[in-house]
Amino acid sequence: MKYYVNNQSEISVPAASVAELVEAILAQYPALRPHLYDAEGSLRRHFNIFVNGANIRDLNGMDTPLTEVDKVIFMASAAGG
Repeated sequence: MKYYVNNQSEISVPAASVAELVEAILAQYPALRPHLYDAEGSLRRHFNIFVNGANIRDLNGMDTPLTEVDKVIFMASAAGG
């Protein structure tokens, strides 16, 4: 994923929710969009977003509120066999 954000491992973006954060990042790095969202505009199943270590699917999804001190991690699932 770092490839799509100019090889940065951390980005500081002010946002009130995960959805707002994702849209702000995509405004800066639009090539990332097809890796995050499927054709219907939903977050891809193999892509996970964590807020302070908790998966947003276990919180309030994209509506999960954020504060200035929250740490958000974007992670693509790895499959193997």
